Amino acid sequence: MRVNALPKRNTIIFSLVVERTFMRSFLLFLGALIISTNAWAQSLSTEEQKLYDLIMEERALEGLPNIPLSKSLTMVAQTHARDLENHQPDAGECNLHSWSDQGDWTPCCYTPDHAQAQCMWDKPREITDYTGNGFEISYWSSRRASAEEALDSWRGSSGHYAVIMNQGTWDDNQWQAMGIGLYGTYGVVWFGTAKDVE
Repeated sequence: MRVNALPKRNTIIFSLVVERTFMRSFLLFLGALIISTNAWAQSLSTEEQKLYDLIMEERALEGLPNIPLSKSLTMVAQTHARDLENHQPDAGECNLHSWSDQGDWTPCCYTPDHAQAQCMWDKPREITDYTGNGFEISYWSSRRASAEEALDSWRGSSGHYAVIMNQGTWDDNQWQAMGIGLYGTYGVVWFGTAKDVE
């Protein structure tokens, strides 16, 4: 009997060690998953960083200051780029500033008459703790969105370029925050005059 009792005890101990190891590994994996899920909207991909750098270089050529990168506006930008790619709210009369009804935000069809401008301005407050209005420039590509193509497209549009360079009606705005989002075939940049909350 004693001979059989020892292996049984060893089996129980081994089972407990395996169970603890599995639980520890599972909890580490779960923690990493939660961190990575929250981190996607607060960090830039290589291409998004490139777009930020290109815009800062463009502004520097005109003697304009750098705009601080905003975690909040980056979250809004990345969320919107994904919404545009996955749900295409920019159909019919609705342009690229439109938002679908597939998220925790107010959906809207942004039309050329700017009747829904408030819907765009409110998005940073709806999605994050950012306190100011948000102003967006956006573009679509027939292939994967890229930093250089995005900036080239905005250079060719006086309205979009004016936002980047604080020209015309944007002359009096001092951008204190900027967010970048490139996803699939869409690219968006958000600007704000309020500093981001930390």
